[in-house]
Amino acid sequence: MRSVFVTSIPLWEIVLRTVVVYLVVLGLLRAAGKRELGQMSVIDLVVILVIANAVQNALNGGDVSLVGGLVSAATLVGINVFFDRFGRRVPYLSQLVREEPTLLMQNGKLIEKNLEREDIEKEEIEMAAREHGLADLSAVDAAVLEVDGSISVIPKEGGNVHRTRRRVRQFRQR
Repeated sequence: MRSVFVTSIPLWEIVLRTVVVYLVVLGLLRAAGKRELGQMSVIDLVVILVIANAVQNALNGGDVSLVGGLVSAATLVGINVFFDRFGRRVPYLSQLVREEPTLLMQNGKLIEKNLEREDIEKEEIEMAAREHGLADLSAVDAAVLEVDGSISVIPKEGGNVHRTRRRVRQFRQR
């Protein structure tokens, strides 16, 4: 009879597996870009859920004990706290865990290479401008893709910064 408190593999192996899976999934999600994470479509959500299911056994090596699951969960939280608190201080780790805002429009002109790199269309900036009472891009001095996936809009007149709300994009065409 199997106990929920007895692991079938060593605890150090569960910790190691969890760290490796965390880093690989983090890398994959970072490759997706901040806009995708900030505003997921239904398809993006399905991918995240399937990834979670796919890596479940890789985290714990098939161990179904309560202790194994708790060790894996504690390891995930520990890694997250580590990156949040200390990752910013180490240059290499900082690049892995921190995003920088991306300038999409400056002095009223679109920056095409940044739009392409971030997979942002002109229509999305136009929509962000309209959400804040700006009729079109001619009234926009600058637009910035923030690290959370929102677009900040700086009007030519008035100088108030407006940010789009984060929302789920359900019908984004690729």
